[in-house]
Amino acid sequence: MTLFRIGLGLMLAVLTAYTAAVVAHFGPDLFGVFFGDIGRLAWPGQFDLDFLFLLSLSALWVAWRHGFSRAGLGLAVLAFFLGSSFLTVYLIVLSVRTRGRVVEMLVGDRAVAT
Repeated sequence: MTLFRIGLGLMLAVLTAYTAAVVAHFGPDLFGVFFGDIGRLAWPGQFDLDFLFLLSLSALWVAWRHGFSRAGLGLAVLAFFLGSSFLTVYLIVLSVRTRGRVVEMLVGDRAVAT
């Protein structure tokens, strides 16, 4: 579990640095580029659409894990709009709270004691 947490931390650090460099160079116009690529029906758009679906699945999982509660829906919005920046931190927190029990990390309170 320690290597998993280190990997998540490294992902977050690299993504944060990369995002800062892109924003510094191109500005914060993410949505114009993102949806513009999708609208052009080319490979960058295909990648962005695939990523949009992954963001949707991530948000749906987070909401489901929290029983579609108000807090779970709030976390789902963060998962959708922040992507890996949210998910890396969320999984680190879950791994600590669940003491590394992966089933509990994945399904929350639905985990069945074995």
